[in-house]
Amino acid sequence: MPPKRKPTTAPATDDPPHLQPGSQVEISSNDPGFRGSWFTGSIIKRASLRNPNKFVVQYTLLFQDEAGTKPLKETIDAVDIRPLAPRERARKFKFGEEVDAFHNDGWWEGVITKELENGNFHVYFKRSKEQLEFGEDQLRLHREWVNGSWTPPLEEDEQVEEKVQTEKDLKSNKIVTQEKLGCDNGTSKEKLKSDKAGSGEKLESGKTTDKKFNEGEHVEVTSDEDGFEGAWFAATIVKAVGKDRYLIQYESLRTEDDTDFLKEEFDILHIRPYPPEVVVADRFKKLDEVDALYNDGWWVGVISKVLSDSKYEVYFKNTKEKMKFNDSELRLHQDWIDGKWVAASQERYQARAWS
Repeated sequence: MPPKRKPTTAPATDDPPHLQPGSQVEISSNDPGFRGSWFTGSIIKRASLRNPNKFVVQYTLLFQDEAGTKPLKETIDAVDIRPLAPRERARKFKFGEEVDAFHNDGWWEGVITKELENGNFHVYFKRSKEQLEFGEDQLRLHREWVNGSWTPPLEEDEQVEEKVQTEKDLKSNKIVTQEKLGCDNGTSKEKLKSDKAGSGEKLESGKTTDKKFNEGEHVEVTSDEDGFEGAWFAATIVKAVGKDRYLIQYESLRTEDDTDFLKEEFDILHIRPYPPEVVVADRFKKLDEVDALYNDGWWVGVISKVLSDSKYEVYFKNTKEKMKFNDSELRLHQDWIDGKWVAASQERYQARAWS
């Protein structure tokens, strides 16, 4: 009698655990209006041998049909896929903390700007420049998946088991109809765009501020163009050119022929006063949110490592890059919200000319 054959298993691959078929993951999108959001799904398979860095994923809460019976599938680059983000069993959120807020079946990055008496929180979304109200159960501490680990890390005994059913309880399913889907065998789509990046009630103020700017005023401006998101450039108001629109002149960017400083028009949502100076009592600390001076602009990032000789390594979320900066090239990141400057970890810092 021949010996019994030993059971075999599928051969292991070189892919990390979260890219193995069947793994529960979170998926980001670079579509306009969806940057900074993550949607849950699972890995189906590698797209093809020709595209080893692309994977077919199936969304958990997005569907191809009106009835919600056909989960939406897409082909996604590996850099836009990560494991399910961990969550604490219980957490008391604080002013200035970066969080993810659950809305429209996805997690959207924002910052807590106020704790309300009813136990809810105001969350400000930098990309949409809106401030919205959320309950504690709709929030989680924001984390980045960097080099195979979560930043900031989570202690094992603090972690709650992440279940997709939890998100189903938070919000009802979002339907993406077949007409919304693009080509590429249904793996690309025009996502159903939300008119706001948050849930709960939208605050009365649809804008960040009603401030009017004066000619000659020193300001900063930002752009939504690819490659410039998260950057602020020093400028001067030249004149108003319409309702809530201004012509500005950059203080560091010049015209192509280098004969003068560049001028552009911006709406009021992309202009803010020049930030007040914030005095850092000691050195910056790991995970501090900062602006780094690079290519004539201030780019928002996070201190990923404190180096010697007053130098720091800064991680930029938009580009997933790390760069080194001197202390003099950094400033504490602040947001202009409802006519006030808001900075994280205010307990550690003092602001000059706070307005």
